[in-house]
Amino acid sequence: MSIPAFPLALSSDEIAQQLIELSRRAVDGVYALSRVREADIAYGVTPKEAVYQDGLVTLYRYTPRVERPLQPPILITYALVNRPYMIDLQEDRSLVSGLLDRGLDVYLIDWGYPQRNDRWLTLDDYINGYMDDCVEHIRCVSGQPRINLIGICQGGAFTLCYAALNPEKIANLVTMVAPVDFHVQDGLLNLWMGANGGAPSISPETMVESFGNIPGDVMNFGFLMLKPFELGLQKYLSLLDTFEDSSHSANFLRMEKWIFDSPDQAGAAWAEFVRGFYIENKLIRGEVEIGGRRVDLKRITMPVLNLYAEKDHLVPPASSLALQGAISSDDYTAVSFPVGHIGMYVSAKVQRILPPTIADWITARMLN
Repeated sequence: MSIPAFPLALSSDEIAQQLIELSRRAVDGVYALSRVREADIAYGVTPKEAVYQDGLVTLYRYTPRVERPLQPPILITYALVNRPYMIDLQEDRSLVSGLLDRGLDVYLIDWGYPQRNDRWLTLDDYINGYMDDCVEHIRCVSGQPRINLIGICQGGAFTLCYAALNPEKIANLVTMVAPVDFHVQDGLLNLWMGANGGAPSISPETMVESFGNIPGDVMNFGFLMLKPFELGLQKYLSLLDTFEDSSHSANFLRMEKWIFDSPDQAGAAWAEFVRGFYIENKLIRGEVEIGGRRVDLKRITMPVLNLYAEKDHLVPPASSLALQGAISSDDYTAVSFPVGHIGMYVSAKVQRILPPTIADWITARMLN
């Protein structure tokens, strides 16, 4: 479907008519979505079992698909800002399923939905508390002194902190679309946060004073404003070309469910992350302190696989690629994919390549 343009020669009345037409098509798109049955939009399809819980945080183990899964196990750490079922969205586009098919033992941290009384949770609570407790549970039940760690997006920054603080517990580290240098000049989000040397567009402390926990809807609005037309209108208009295809419509709704299923952010941890990582860029500088301990990325000496998206508007490639110069590992591999941030999860082509890329890399180091 062609999207109407607005040539400079158009009068205000003609532009208004174009906008009315766009709105009408958007309404048609919403009507089309209403025709898709709820049963068609299942997500988080791979069987799993809750094996450990602490307050709002749950550790899941996915049901292995081989009698004796390869050891040590893998722990996946996702971002706080969205729900982790994006990596298990549907059967034919599931990173989790692809890893299980290759004989790996896969665990996942679900950070849950922070409540009002969680506003004082800090990064120390998340990384030295919840995350370390999950690692210790896996080490205990598996009998393995070290585990494999996969960190995705903000979860990648968490895994870098954890691996730097606890290198003796990590066998192999995988980061995926993970920000490392938060002051690269690419990416509107970095510029909003002061990467150009100017004042940041927000005061995280003031926002926490106002909100307590940061509402998920506020975060979502900010992300949508990075590409307001593409993410706010164009995708709904494009849906009209394929809404008769129930499979495509169901895929669209799965994405919509994930996008708007945004937990509130624990106020103290959110402000600490925005201030220390985005505004002051302390991770790459070795100045982050968590629980009174400095996060020195040079302590990361285990093998590292760094996966990034070439068209990522949230985590620019330069931000992820800064990792190589910040760590001490002599076994470092970077692999790129020609997609955007979300394409890493939903692109059918990427999902054919990504699981074997991770599995083969980890397996080769398990067997050495």
